[in-house]
Amino acid sequence: MSHSQASSGNPLPQVKNVIAVGAGKGGVGKSTVALNLAMGLSRLGHKTGLMDGDIYGPSMPTMLGIRGTPPQLDGGHLVPFFVHGIHAVTIGALVEADKPLIWRGPMAHGAFKQLLVDQTKWPELDYLIVDLPPGTGDVPLSLCQLLPLKGAVVIATPQQVALDDAIRAVSMFKTLNAPVLGIVENMSYFVSPEGSISDIFGRGGAQKTAQELGIPFLGELPMFPELRINSDNGNPTRNFEGDPRLREALETIANNLVAQVNLQQMQGGEIRLNVK
Repeated sequence: MSHSQASSGNPLPQVKNVIAVGAGKGGVGKSTVALNLAMGLSRLGHKTGLMDGDIYGPSMPTMLGIRGTPPQLDGGHLVPFFVHGIHAVTIGALVEADKPLIWRGPMAHGAFKQLLVDQTKWPELDYLIVDLPPGTGDVPLSLCQLLPLKGAVVIATPQQVALDDAIRAVSMFKTLNAPVLGIVENMSYFVSPEGSISDIFGRGGAQKTAQELGIPFLGELPMFPELRINSDNGNPTRNFEGDPRLREALETIANNLVAQVNLQQMQGGEIRLNVK
């Protein structure tokens, strides 16, 4: 990093677009969407990274198939894993697998900055997807302030209690003057093996919420059994190679995100934190 880059205050000058993926509550599939969004961007030809900052429930080692694999080091710096076409660093690979991380806000902020930003050799990237901890407390807030965000994606499920939390997540990003590039509705409906569709949680709630908030709707991700199986087996590539309906849903979300980033750039949308 050159002196001018360092003095600009941007800790990741080699990354064109840093996109935070957040959710107002846990259990909505935020990490699953973040991973598959990163893979979708990579498959569109963009050089993509994935920063797993979900310190309270790091599931990425399992979903990426790198559980138990020690991280690579180069001169004291972490080298991101290159798996499934993306460059990935996960906090879960840096801590003991079966022990909880009991970190309060300042500890989490310091460890996150040291491990995943200052001491990681990120390559030049078109996109870096950052999987935030769930909720709108001080930890996701401080992590967002640390990063040069281009914008954020909010994950929600269709039922009203989840949408209420998603609205709080949107408010958090707006407080940071980070454009909300869109909402994704996860677990939108269930597709049975024979192809029938069941709206278990009330499909369309997130899209309606996005419209009410004046925020883009990036797409819906149904509950495909393959998505869970491939995640548990650490082979997310198969999500794009099996059921064409699953691949199409994931590609739609990735394409819509790229369109929103391009639209923001055309409008000259630079983020200036805490400037009204």
